[in-house]
Amino acid sequence: MTVAQQDTVAELIAGARASQARAVARLMSWAERGDPRFAAAHARFAAELGGARRLGITGPPGAGKSTLVEAVARHVRDHGARTLGILAVDPSSPFSGGALLGDRVRMTSLALDPGVFIRSMATRGAFGGLARATDDLADVLDLSGRELILVETVGVGQSEVDVARSSDLTVVVLHPGGGDTIQAMKAGLLEAADVYVLNKAELPGAARLRAELEDALAMRTGDAPLPVILETSASTGRGVPELVAALDAECDARAADGRLAARRRDNLERRVQRLVEARLLVAAWQARGLAARLDTLLAVDADHASAWALADALLAGDTAADTAEEPS
Repeated sequence: MTVAQQDTVAELIAGARASQARAVARLMSWAERGDPRFAAAHARFAAELGGARRLGITGPPGAGKSTLVEAVARHVRDHGARTLGILAVDPSSPFSGGALLGDRVRMTSLALDPGVFIRSMATRGAFGGLARATDDLADVLDLSGRELILVETVGVGQSEVDVARSSDLTVVVLHPGGGDTIQAMKAGLLEAADVYVLNKAELPGAARLRAELEDALAMRTGDAPLPVILETSASTGRGVPELVAALDAECDARAADGRLAARRRDNLERRVQRLVEARLLVAAWQARGLAARLDTLLAVDADHASAWALADALLAGDTAADTAEEPS
């Protein structure tokens, strides 16, 4: 990295630390693009992180997550004036890679509030409802002094468990009339939740949904206490103050008994593992020329080739290359 680039990194870190929106946005763009300057920057400010509380908001489509996030943020701003960051992860098109990224439009009451920084993100094909750079962007918001970070995911069912790996607390939002929601979630999302919110609680079926959820939670094994279940109507604000108070109380309790520190360590370990795995994968394909060798194999008999056999051939060839490179 050149001296000029080092100066740019230092200037952006200083700007983000001062909560300058342009510097925050620039660092976030570096993170999303995989710019190597972000890695250099992160190494400089990582020791300053940890002041922000990170809440993951997830659940099936149609549950009203965006409306609830807006209501929670509005309440927090109106009562205590804590600063917030909102990361809203939108699904990407599998064909163009584009995304609507319309959260600034939906959250009109917050978009012009200087105490709220909203960033829409595209999943870019990442599984689990979270864009790969979500952790990095949350770190930038933490650096900028935001006291509370809300991460709203796309809502794709049980694979949303990844939100638990990027947050201090996972909030699962459900709603009446969503079909067999509990059954669809049993394979993963139910186990990831720390707090449940039954949104649109004024609609018919809310009592039944709560009973189904309580029955599903009763079958959980282990000694961990059952998650809190709260009811809200985000569109009217009913239940939102109680939700914010419950989230604050839960975070305080986890910070006091050490669960928060343990969770952050586990999240960091998984994050490092994902980074290492991604880099090793890229390095293996590039260093060994696997893509070119695969093209050669496909040119011979792509119509009747077995994917398993092709994988075996690539790996066998790579092993042979390693053996040939070993000194005698």
